[in-house]
Amino acid sequence: MKILIIRLSAIGDTIHTLPLACALREKYPDAQIDWLVEDKAAEFVQNNPLIDNVHILPRRDWKRRGFSFKNFDEFNKLVADLRKQKYDIAIDTQQLFKSAVFLSLSQAPRRIALSGGREFSRIFANEIVTSTHKLFDSNYHVVNRTLELAKYLGCETDEIKFVLPQLDKISKKRVDGLLLPLKKDRPTLVIAPATTWDTKHWQNKSWAEIIRAFEDKANIVITATKADKDLVDDILLFGKFKNILNLTGKTSLGELAEVFRRADVVIAPDSGSAQIAWACSKPYVISIFTSTAKNRTAPFGEKAICFSPEIPCYPCHRKKCFSKDFELCKKSINYYDIIKFLESLFK
Repeated sequence: MKILIIRLSAIGDTIHTLPLACALREKYPDAQIDWLVEDKAAEFVQNNPLIDNVHILPRRDWKRRGFSFKNFDEFNKLVADLRKQKYDIAIDTQQLFKSAVFLSLSQAPRRIALSGGREFSRIFANEIVTSTHKLFDSNYHVVNRTLELAKYLGCETDEIKFVLPQLDKISKKRVDGLLLPLKKDRPTLVIAPATTWDTKHWQNKSWAEIIRAFEDKANIVITATKADKDLVDDILLFGKFKNILNLTGKTSLGELAEVFRRADVVIAPDSGSAQIAWACSKPYVISIFTSTAKNRTAPFGEKAICFSPEIPCYPCHRKKCFSKDFELCKKSINYYDIIKFLESLFK
């Protein structure tokens, strides 16, 4: 049997789909399980023991080139590669037009999607699985929703499992070098403050207060991409911090996961970093949710805790705030509460 999982973007959503791959692999150990993914999130699917073949949609290159015959050629090659595999089953886990169209293009005889898809995505599926909850139900986690597809295909879904690719020896040595300044007699606290929407960001001053509280008690590591350098610089302007390790722009996604594996605690807003840390299993994950629904996308389990505002407009799910006090949700999450929780962990 050949199965194609379609989950194009983003990083956090790709992580959320990994339990589906785990369930399928356990139920069908001899099946060929492949994945269609965009380049941004491909690193967590490539060389993953759950996945046999990875088809990469090079969205960044296509966007950079604009209208281009090369884009057209690459698209045709991608479709040809999909059809060449002669998939028995194709599963759309994203439920958008851009993902669902590949159900049809794959020419798989069974094209499966959940009910409630957007942008006319359901017209490309010939098997619609009726979900127990609506697509944007704030109190139903997207991992559980995606696992309804696994259950439909006869898989056990009682236990949620993640499997990430293992880092190669060269990259592990690079992480060894990056983390060399850390003191072995201290716990390691990783702060990953960056996210996508402005409404999902926490206040820079609050991040600085966390650093200030534990600078002399724990190894403080800051992670972010090069694009988020200004954000990190603004946070560090709140204090003359000396005992921190700033890894902004210095790690690949795989190396970032390895940094998280070696941490005791990771703190992040609603972001890909929070989901990566959750999938790593080892660290405590403290997630900060300001505009999005914690019960829908936050890490959960014994080693996860989420802080969110208790205000009437939460969760709003808006990329822009239209409130008179647009910082209300960010102000409502008191950094002191997080400091107290960290102190209980570091006793």
